[in-house]
Amino acid sequence: MTKQELSAAENEDGMLLQVSRLNHRLERILEGGGAKRVAKQHQQGKLTARERVRKLIDPGSEFLEFGAFAGYEMYEEYGGCPAGGVITGYGRVAGRLCVIVANDATVKAGAWFPITGKKNLRAQEIALENRVPIIYLVDSAGVFLPLQDEIFPDERHFGRIFRNNARMSALGITQIAAVMGSCVAGGAYLPIMSDESLIVQDTGSIFLAGPYLVRAAIGEKVDKEDLGGADMHASVSGVIDYKCANDTECLDTIRDLMSRVPNKVITPFDRTEPGSVEASAVLGVLPEERSKPYDGRDLIRALADDGKFTEYKEEYGQTVLCAYARIDGWSVGIVANNRLVVRSGKGEMQFGGVIYSDSADKAARFIMVCNQKNIPLVFLHDVSGFMVGSRSEQGGIIKDGAKMVSAVSNSTVPKFSIVVGNSYGAGNYAMCGRAYDPRLMLAWPTARIAVMGGEQAAKVLLQIQVSSQKARGQEVSEQEEQELLQRITERYDHQTSPYYAAARLWVDEIIDPRKTRAYISAGIEAATHAPVERFNVGAIQT
Repeated sequence: MTKQELSAAENEDGMLLQVSRLNHRLERILEGGGAKRVAKQHQQGKLTARERVRKLIDPGSEFLEFGAFAGYEMYEEYGGCPAGGVITGYGRVAGRLCVIVANDATVKAGAWFPITGKKNLRAQEIALENRVPIIYLVDSAGVFLPLQDEIFPDERHFGRIFRNNARMSALGITQIAAVMGSCVAGGAYLPIMSDESLIVQDTGSIFLAGPYLVRAAIGEKVDKEDLGGADMHASVSGVIDYKCANDTECLDTIRDLMSRVPNKVITPFDRTEPGSVEASAVLGVLPEERSKPYDGRDLIRALADDGKFTEYKEEYGQTVLCAYARIDGWSVGIVANNRLVVRSGKGEMQFGGVIYSDSADKAARFIMVCNQKNIPLVFLHDVSGFMVGSRSEQGGIIKDGAKMVSAVSNSTVPKFSIVVGNSYGAGNYAMCGRAYDPRLMLAWPTARIAVMGGEQAAKVLLQIQVSSQKARGQEVSEQEEQELLQRITERYDHQTSPYYAAARLWVDEIIDPRKTRAYISAGIEAATHAPVERFNVGAIQT
């Protein structure tokens, strides 16, 4: 085995360990509210949310989940909220790519925590910007009352769901809602604001106020079925379009309805027959010791069809790589950070993972060209930020960095961000971080997202804290400084973890690196259903 092969094998072992930790955490999340609550759901004649999704999607197809880590290690005082109490992702139904939203009634009866609202909104945004159908499998007790002030009244809270319903309806985006359990209070508007609605006999119910609240409010005594059951809504109120005997019949009816929806392509991005790729190759690229350099071209090669790509301005601005490639047959432009230490055209050494003026200029121009050619963009993050220091400042790093940020901001082709390593500071912005509207933002288990690296941040915070204590006349020993540094470092490292980011939906999902191509491919396919605005070339050239 050559030295290069040995290094790749070591890298693969390190990544597989990270993936194993990811899967272990996912297994706990997939349990939802736990075995007892799953059993209770089955006793009621209901499938669980995940069982419903599996039965809904086409046999043999894969459900590409996003938001699985929403709420991770949050709301512990309330017993936690696995996956934010709702399942979202891309699934293929009757051959059509759809966004699926399924309330998990094993988690607090499907009640909406603040993160649940944020996750639902994110799913709607993905359907809205790509104009793909969205299917809601409703089984929810409504807003989680102890936290109602964090989910009810604000701009991005619960009410935004129904505003999105109305907007999607106006744009002709198919929305199908199935009431497979409780659907109460304000949540009752969601299925009725969808194009078509279904309800399951005996288990499904819809009402603005339940029997107890009705009796307390107006003194009327009425049972659940007469108030909002399937028979009443199917034959009296006319609220529901289809009444189904059970969950299976309901899901089959949705599949039938989706089979009649035209699969309309609006923007035909270029695609050829998908090339081959060695699935495990992507595991051997990133060194387990993250401070070690590696060639970003190896990462592009591992993701590209047949390992082929055409590099743009190969010898210029080498700390950012720009290349044309194909991923699952789709033509893409790739912008990737290069972790190698390289020598610039001026003869100076440039540190890998840092964006210099020439790199920023190159990336901005490449983004412009991809927009002119209508080629989707893929950003591979492993960036420490922009170069600092007097030479860089005098060379106009702020101006060139602003040019790259402007290019990303004005780019209108679909953008996909994959955080494979570091994503620090303004480098996160320039590489199309969350604030720059990537269609999907994904992270590998090796990702780190923060305003700066943990070591630098901890030292800055330590200096501030020690100076503050000394200003108050308190002496700080060297041992106390070390203990303080360790505490700050541990807290900061926890906050830079991909799990911390995914819990708050700063990224859509943490994925096994081997699934990267599948997510990008599905994301581009979804984007073909939406129009793309003509790019304003002048926005970059100024």
